[in-house]
Amino acid sequence: MLRYYNFDIVFAEIPEEVTLAINITNCPNRCVGCHSPHLQQDIGENLTTEELSGLIDKYVHDITCVCLMGGDLEPQSVQDLALHVKATYPKLKTAWYSGKSKLPENFNIHLFDYIKLGGYDASKGPLNKPTTNQRLYSIASSGEMTDITSKFWKK
Repeated sequence: MLRYYNFDIVFAEIPEEVTLAINITNCPNRCVGCHSPHLQQDIGENLTTEELSGLIDKYVHDITCVCLMGGDLEPQSVQDLALHVKATYPKLKTAWYSGKSKLPENFNIHLFDYIKLGGYDASKGPLNKPTTNQRLYSIASSGEMTDITSKFWKK
């Protein structure tokens, strides 16, 4: 069961989207320099489909995207929640921030509009640095992943 610590309405996690970003706990990645080391602990509230709907219902008229920030220990649960969002709120886009460098085997990317891959590497910087090792992809209906990381970089 996924658990979450907190959430926020953000404008920077997914370009051109108003995003309900939900911080999932029990992160296994242990990135050196992690900005949220408390999310490595198994803490927070259970993120059931009912809990997720409760969060979305509060902001459904203000957001365009729901982003699950983490969940690498339980990718099937991440997919289940994305399926719930797609089925219940078809106008909302879905996103997943994973700290892994590649998708889990048999992962259904068709449930997502955006996927971020890559752990934080302090020597390379976050998504807003052109030197970053992390990548944000837009997912086409065909399943093609297009790297849109450069949208974070100031021109």
